Amino acid sequence: MQLALCTWPEVDAYLTRSKGVIVPVGSTEQHGPTGLIGTDTISAELIARRAGDAADILVAPAFPVGVALHHMGFAGSMSLRPETFIAAIRDWATSLDRHGFRRIYFFNGHGGNIAPLKAAVKEISAELNPGRTDEDRLECKVHSWWQFEGVHMLCQTLYPEGHGSHATPSEVAITQYAYPDSIKSAPLEPRIAATGHFSGPQDYRAKFPDGRIGSDPLLANPADGEKLVDAAVAGLIVDYQRFIRV
Repeated sequence: MQLALCTWPEVDAYLTRSKGVIVPVGSTEQHGPTGLIGTDTISAELIARRAGDAADILVAPAFPVGVALHHMGFAGSMSLRPETFIAAIRDWATSLDRHGFRRIYFFNGHGGNIAPLKAAVKEISAELNPGRTDEDRLECKVHSWWQFEGVHMLCQTLYPEGHGSHATPSEVAITQYAYPDSIKSAPLEPRIAATGHFSGPQDYRAKFPDGRIGSDPLLANPADGEKLVDAAVAGLIVDYQRFIRV
């Protein structure tokens, strides 16, 4: 059930049976020579929508630009400053709270969003909850699609080598499943990218010139993407339903 495809009376009716909503949060950033720039938003939104359809959960429009300053050495990447991101997340939550939502599940697709999302949740609680009864408190949660145990185990099974930490075959596989007409190919040298640390966008580009970190995205395929989406949807439904009972 997508908020963007509902009328306001339909949302009113939904609120009589549930006070929960999923907000997919992504990013617009490079994912190596074969990964789509919208990967993080595509993944979070696809999984959230599938879960919403399966379990009658309202899913808000995806938040498409995250905190990705370290990717700004690569064309097409976009980023918000952390303070801008936090302020926008607070405004989204305040809007939903005003209409009666009391459980907001921020479903994340980008590692760089985790810290500012958690900071935003703390600010939201501090601003909106003083003086409220326990029943009327706004509760928020941050969880990323790859953190579900079933997804983690599947990634280890599918990609025992070359998974890495950015432009991974798992995230590329999900986008291949979602958009099979947009599958990209490119020579990768080395086949498995280097790993390591970086201090900012210029250092990132110097150390990882094609954008990958520790990964071999050529391992990705749409069939794996479907398995990963199914595992993430199952994990999300269970975790969300547990959360809304808090």
